[in-house]
Amino acid sequence: MSIIAQSQFIRECHNSSEWKWSDIAAECERFLAPHGYCGVQISPPNENRIVTNPNRPWWERYQPVSYELVTRSGNEQDFKNMVERCNNVGVRIYADAVVNHMTGVGGTGYGTGGTHYDANTLQFVGVPFGGNDFNGVSECHTHDLNIHDYNNVNEVRNCRLVGLADLKLSSNYVRDRIAGFLNKLIDIGVAGLRIDASKHMWPGDISAILSKTKDLRSDIFGTEKKLFVFQEVIDLGHEPIKGDEYVETGKVTNFRFGIELGKVFRKQNPLKYLSNFGEGWGMMDGHYAVNFIDNHDNQRGHGGGGSVLTHWEPRPYKMATAFMLAHPYGFPRIMSSYEYDRQYDWIGPPHNGDMSTKDVIINSDKTCGNGWSCEHRWRQIYNMVAFRNAAGFEGLTNWWAGSDYQIAFSRGSKAFIAFNLEDWDLNTSLNTGMPSGTYCDVISGSLVEGRCTGRTVQVDSGGNANIHVSNSWEDPMVAFHVGKFL
Repeated sequence: MSIIAQSQFIRECHNSSEWKWSDIAAECERFLAPHGYCGVQISPPNENRIVTNPNRPWWERYQPVSYELVTRSGNEQDFKNMVERCNNVGVRIYADAVVNHMTGVGGTGYGTGGTHYDANTLQFVGVPFGGNDFNGVSECHTHDLNIHDYNNVNEVRNCRLVGLADLKLSSNYVRDRIAGFLNKLIDIGVAGLRIDASKHMWPGDISAILSKTKDLRSDIFGTEKKLFVFQEVIDLGHEPIKGDEYVETGKVTNFRFGIELGKVFRKQNPLKYLSNFGEGWGMMDGHYAVNFIDNHDNQRGHGGGGSVLTHWEPRPYKMATAFMLAHPYGFPRIMSSYEYDRQYDWIGPPHNGDMSTKDVIINSDKTCGNGWSCEHRWRQIYNMVAFRNAAGFEGLTNWWAGSDYQIAFSRGSKAFIAFNLEDWDLNTSLNTGMPSGTYCDVISGSLVEGRCTGRTVQVDSGGNANIHVSNSWEDPMVAFHVGKFL
C-alpha cells in the first residue's frame, strides 16, 4: 500500500499493495486519519486475468480483462463502501489505473469477475475491445510487436510491454472506453490516479483521455476540482523518454529519489552531499515529483532495483524514509508491503487455502500480523508524518554537516532533524531554529498523556540545543517539531 501523508503536500500517500477494500476502509478510520495520512494508493480496482502458473502472482492485477470493479480485494459494493468510509474521515483514494494495455497476448480465460477473454484474437468482450483497438504492424515495427529497444521512443510507446496487448490510445473509441472507466471511479468518489506504465503512452494520448474526465464530486471535494494525477515514468537518466515530458498532465514518479537515498544510507555516498538534494542532483522540479523509497516493482528488483532500500533492511530504510518526510523536495509516498520469500519475486499477497486474500491483523503494539508488513505503522515512520505536517511549507534552513555522515537541518521554526551514520557519537550544540522549550524526540518515542515515551531535547531561548545521537542506537537520528513539546 502507498500512503500520502500531508494535506498541503498531498500528505503522504500510502501504497496498499493487495489489501482488501474492507481492510483499507477500516485502516482509514482507525489509523490513517488519526495519524495525519491523507490518502491511499490502492492496487488496480478493475477486473484482471486470473493467473494460475505461477499461482496468483502480484502482477496478475496489471493484466486487465475488463473495467468492472471486481478483484481479489472485493467487488464493486466493497469498493464503494471503502471510498465512502475513507472520504468520510478525510483520507482520499488514489486508484492505480492500468490503461496502457490489457492481458498478455495469447491464451483464453476468465477474469476475477467471471468475464471471458480471448487474448489469441484480442477479444475483450467485457469492455468491449477487439483486434482493431490494439496497436499492430501499422504502429509497431518490431518483428513480434514487442519492445526490444528502449532507446527507440516509437517502439517504447507503440509496441507491447513484456507481451501485453497494447491498446491503440490514438483511437477515440479506446479513449472513450478508458475515460468511461475513470468517470465511474470519479462518480464513486475517487480523488486521483496513479497512471501505470505512462512511459509507454504518448503524453498527448494521456492528455486526450484526461480531457474527457469529469470534475470530482463537489459534495466531497468542492466545486471544479479535477483528478489528482501522478504518472509512472521510470526515468533513470539514460533513456530518451524523460519524466519532464509528462508534467503537463500531472505529477511524475521520481525513481531516482529512492535509488540515490539507498546509496547514501548504505554509506556508499556521503550524507553531507544531500545539502542540495532534489533539483540540485538533476532531478525534476519538486512541484511535479512524487518521491518514494521503494515501491511494489523496485523492491522486487524491477524498475531500477539495485540500491533500493526495503523494509527488509529496517535501520537504513527508516532513516531514508525519515529524510524523505523531513525534506521539503517533492511529494512523499510510503510503501506498505507484505512478507514473501524473496527468491520468488512473483508471490502474491498473504492468502488462505482457497487463495482468497488474508485479513490484515493488527497487533497490540500497532504493528500488523498475518503476513502484512505495514511499514506505515512503524512508529519512526508515522511520527515523521506528523513531523512533515507540522513543518508545512517551511523551507530547509540551518543546514549543518559535521562530517561525511553527520547532518542536521531545520524546517524553518517548525521542525528539526539530525542523522548520524558515523562510527562515533554526534554530540554538539546546534542552532535548531525552534522556539525554546522541551520537545519529544519522535523517533525514539511519542507524546502520550503529557509525557514523552522516548528521549527529550531542550531548546534554549536562542534556538540552540545540545544534539546527541549515538551511533549505537537502533535508529541513529533525532527529530522533533512544534506539535510535540512539553
